[in-house]
Amino acid sequence: ATGRDALPSHQRLRDNTGSNCRCLKPFSTLGYERGEMINCVSYCAGKEILAAGTTNGRIAMWRMVVQSGSSRGDTKPQWKLQTPTEIGGNVTQLQWGSNLNLLAANNSNTVLILCEHVMSAHFSHQVAAVQLSPTQLNITQFHTGLHFSLQSDIHVRGVCVTKDSVTVWNGKQVTVYELSGTSLRNTGSFPCDSHVVAVHGENLYTVEPNRVQIRTPQGTVKQLLTFSKAEGNPVLLNVRQSYLVVGTDTANIRVFDLSRRDAKAHCSTKNLADQIPNLGALRSVKCNANGSQVSILISQVNGRPDHKVYFYDVEMDTVTHFDFFTGRPSSGISQEEESENGHSPVSHFWDESEPRLFVCETVPVSSESILNSSLDMVDVLVVTLFCTQEHGLLLQDCSPRPPGMQALLALDVPYYYYSCKVRTEPVCVPHMVSRKALRDFVGLENCEKATRDAMLNFSFYLTIGDMDEAFKSIKLIKSKAVWENMARMCVKTRRLDVARVCLGNMGNARAAKALKEAEAEPEPETQVAMLAIQLGMLEDAENLYKSCQRYDLLNNFYQASGKWQQALETAEVHDRIHLRATYYSYAKYLESMGDKTLALTYYEKSDTHRVEVPRMLQDDTSSLEIYVNKMKDNIYKWWAQYLESQADLDSALHFYECAQDYLSLVRIFCYRGDIQKASEIANNTGDRAASYHLARHYEGHDIKQAVHFYTRAQAYNNAIRLCKENGLDDQLMNLALLSNPEDMMEAACYYEEKGSHLDRAVALYHKAGYVSRALELAFATEQFGALEMIAEDLNESSDPALLARCSDFFSTHSKYEKSVELLVAAKKYHQALELCVTQNLTITEDLAERMTVPDSKDMSEEARKELLERIADCCMRQGNYHLATKKYTQAGNKLKVIIRLCVMLLHWKRNNCDTEKIVFFANVSRQKELFILAANYLQSLDWRKDPDILKTIIGFYTKGRAPDLLAGFYEACAQVEIDDYQNYEKALDALTEASKCLSKAKDASSGQQEVRLADLQHKITLIRKFVHIRSLYSEDASEAVQLCETLLEEPELDPAVRIGDVFGFLIEHHCQQGNFQLVTANRKLEQLQKLLPSQNVSYYISQASLVALQKELGIPMDRSDKIHISKEEDEVEEDLNMF
Repeated sequence: ATGRDALPSHQRLRDNTGSNCRCLKPFSTLGYERGEMINCVSYCAGKEILAAGTTNGRIAMWRMVVQSGSSRGDTKPQWKLQTPTEIGGNVTQLQWGSNLNLLAANNSNTVLILCEHVMSAHFSHQVAAVQLSPTQLNITQFHTGLHFSLQSDIHVRGVCVTKDSVTVWNGKQVTVYELSGTSLRNTGSFPCDSHVVAVHGENLYTVEPNRVQIRTPQGTVKQLLTFSKAEGNPVLLNVRQSYLVVGTDTANIRVFDLSRRDAKAHCSTKNLADQIPNLGALRSVKCNANGSQVSILISQVNGRPDHKVYFYDVEMDTVTHFDFFTGRPSSGISQEEESENGHSPVSHFWDESEPRLFVCETVPVSSESILNSSLDMVDVLVVTLFCTQEHGLLLQDCSPRPPGMQALLALDVPYYYYSCKVRTEPVCVPHMVSRKALRDFVGLENCEKATRDAMLNFSFYLTIGDMDEAFKSIKLIKSKAVWENMARMCVKTRRLDVARVCLGNMGNARAAKALKEAEAEPEPETQVAMLAIQLGMLEDAENLYKSCQRYDLLNNFYQASGKWQQALETAEVHDRIHLRATYYSYAKYLESMGDKTLALTYYEKSDTHRVEVPRMLQDDTSSLEIYVNKMKDNIYKWWAQYLESQADLDSALHFYECAQDYLSLVRIFCYRGDIQKASEIANNTGDRAASYHLARHYEGHDIKQAVHFYTRAQAYNNAIRLCKENGLDDQLMNLALLSNPEDMMEAACYYEEKGSHLDRAVALYHKAGYVSRALELAFATEQFGALEMIAEDLNESSDPALLARCSDFFSTHSKYEKSVELLVAAKKYHQALELCVTQNLTITEDLAERMTVPDSKDMSEEARKELLERIADCCMRQGNYHLATKKYTQAGNKLKVIIRLCVMLLHWKRNNCDTEKIVFFANVSRQKELFILAANYLQSLDWRKDPDILKTIIGFYTKGRAPDLLAGFYEACAQVEIDDYQNYEKALDALTEASKCLSKAKDASSGQQEVRLADLQHKITLIRKFVHIRSLYSEDASEAVQLCETLLEEPELDPAVRIGDVFGFLIEHHCQQGNFQLVTANRKLEQLQKLLPSQNVSYYISQASLVALQKELGIPMDRSDKIHISKEEDEVEEDLNMF
């Protein structure tokens, strides 16, 4: 605002980020005068408030409120005009300052510093008071419908109303007004420093240090309620019915009973600091109607508001809470409700008369920092709870605060009471308090007390899930409105079982039927949504469909509601499978509304325009022709049909050709008699429909052409019919082979009846699947080539008699292999075996497996085993021992298996057969005798060079449960290690294993096993000593030599440790010591030669040591000392006479 000569009555704001400009001006409905000019402006960024001083001594303020735009994330700032502040004079200067955001104002006479004050409001006994300005209040009496305006003499800091009075105070003075009829009368005013005041009847309750004063309206103190130093100073007061709750600055609370003449303590003092962690200070305390529960809001130690509402149970002396950040109570039933999550309480109230019902106003946690400035920019929720000793805290309802409401004032069933926002538009504001019905009482606002109590009990029992008590509480109610309201409650609680009862009492058959049909849907939310639709709760139904992500049903819901834009958006984003159907439905809707242009667009989007657009425009031929030429080939066919109906055949042919409708082209050319052109089109395009039409046309006068075009149309049955009727036998065969089995059968019957081309009849019967008929005809006409082809398709599922007949045929014609296969397929196994024996046919493994009958009812177990043995005998005669052993094993004849295996082993050994076969058969048989035989045979092989054979031998002896034989094998292994490799360590391991095996064997030889085990232990002891000597040599050579000398004195040393190895050890030692011990080495060598005169000493002593002895002592080596290799081959032949 600029210029002193022409003061403006409004101010303009320009958005520097864009080109937006806005005009703000004060309205007379909020206390401004017409023609009032603005002198100065000042903006506070911290509070986002624009202040303007006027010529009439008023300060106008606009608060910036952010509102959501049409798109997500889009916000638009709005400027909300507040009630003016009057300071008198002519306001010439304004300035915001200090960290408290104070406003300094100059009105030419004085300078004032203004601070923001939260407007006071109170409700009780159907009377509400709302502060409009520092000295003005709006009073509403709901039981009479009267409204008053109270102009106080003081700047009001607090207000408290009762049925008959209004009390205001400012921290220095208290003034009491009496409500009398349609007027307010001042009945008392007295100085008092109390910053909180409560009123009950004729008594006023004020606070001062360490006590609460009970006064008369004139200020006379009637009683003192004292508090100890530990209890603290009273700072909070609240009265509900006849109970007073007091909160102190040390977080103590006390409840007093006011029903008598003097106030009496209802309970002992409760220190909440012991029960609530991180408690800083009490923000608010409220008690319920019977004084049994106290609700508390607190601030934490850091000064931030707590997210919880705490409840003190006076009778049980316990503290519980409901956390609005998590949406869960500390006790009671936890409902799955996410809407109240992430919030913090700002105000709380108990119902005026119902002690169980509690309501709390909450805001998002991120909005706590602006609670003191405005709640216009946040999503405020109103949460209602049931609070009982038995069930704890139960969430009853959660809903957003209605639009246009400033704050929650009270709860008095059946209404919530709200203070209204000040409107900016110039309309009359009759009062500043509005009431909204509770969810469960919509439509029942004027019900009697009995009905109201029944509804409350029903809601409570429904919340805790006690359906018996819920129905018991409403059994006497007959009003349909009540039952409808309870059905609405069922939408919120999602109790469909209760809803069915409610619908039945309402007599709403249509809704009951719709709900029953909705039970077919898997999601419970969809069923509840259908209930909501039937009850007219469309917003709830929409939210339910969204919550369960049933966008198809949501799409249908939008269409039925006429919300076509939402339906289209849903289909395009979430329900694309029904997108074309949605486009089509919308096009039909637009057509019904007369908007054909837009309907045409959506018919095209739904891809139904080829039919729907011509139908829609059939009365407007010119528009339709323009549309056809515009769309080109899309609807040429429809336009051609229209032209044909108008007898314009030339134009119709043109458009049929553009549409590539060859059937219609051929049809018109046939109609005109131009058969040559029609044939040309049918042959060139290969269109089946066109060819069929042309064939029907030719059928009357040109059979061959008709057959040709029926064939091109793949109408083979018609072509076959013509061939039979006109004797075209050559073409009939080819057509029948191209057609289905029924046509083949019909053609075969034709050939058979005619008596010619019977080979074709047999082939067609066979091709059609009538094998038995084909064989009968082949046998009757002796078509052997056809029989061989048919026999290739015979298997076990064919007729056994038919298989036997074919087998006899092939046997007669010396085709025995095929005959055997057919006998096996016919399950005539004995005949097949006889034929194999008589004709010396080799039984292959595949044939043997096919003749192996599994356990079944077709053959007894004895017969099955006999058959297996016969197969095995036949294989034995043919030299197929592999297969014979397998079949004997399957037959369970162990004796024959053992005998045949021995024969097989001997045969394979002579023929150097593969060892893998023996291993395979032993593993397949799983007989311990066979394992032992196989292991014995494998020992005859060179198992020393093949570790796999060695492992197999050990495994077979183990599986054959022959520990004594396994012990003997381990002894042989040990001896090999000693004789061939002088590896006594491995020999010791082998003998240890042999000892273990021998100890497990059963002694069936009258004590010989004990003797054998003792000898084995003696060998192990001697070898262990020698191994110890060799390992000790590297550490203490002299000790090792001494032990070795002692070892030579052991009796029976040589069977365990070879004497040559012991002497060799000593000689090697002496040779390594140098010249002075070579004599000793030579003496040991001479002793060895005397003990083993026939053996070559070089086997025990290294060549280097022998050369050293010869060189140093000059002793020539005897020729007898040269290495003599004796080659002896001992062959062990198996004596098979024992079998």
